[in-house]
Amino acid sequence: MNLNLTGRHLDITPAIREHVNGKLGKVKRHFDNVIDINVILSVDKLKQKAEASVHVSGKTIFAETEDANLYVAIDSLFDSLDRQVLKHKEKNTAHRHDDSGKHPVAE
Repeated sequence: MNLNLTGRHLDITPAIREHVNGKLGKVKRHFDNVIDINVILSVDKLKQKAEASVHVSGKTIFAETEDANLYVAIDSLFDSLDRQVLKHKEKNTAHRHDDSGKHPVAE
C-alpha cells in the first residue's frame, strides 16, 4: 500500500505523519485490499481541511472534512473513510455469497 501525504500551506511534521499513520491502521485492518491512499491537508484562514482518496480494488473512495483543529479534521476524515470502506467490503462479500443458492440442483 502506498501513502501519499501532501500539505498545502502547511508543513507535514513527524507528529502529523504519525497521527495519519495511526488512523490509517484502522482502515487497513478492516479492508486489506487498499492499493494506495492520497491524503491532502490544507490550511485556510480559520479552518483546517483534510481530504483523502482511497484506491481499493474496483473503486475509488473519497472523503473530506473541515474543522478548526487539524487533528480533529484528520480523525473525522478517517472515521468517514472507515465507514465507506466497510460499506464497500460488505457489498463485495454480499455479491460473492448471493449467487451460491440461486442455482438449482440437478436431479
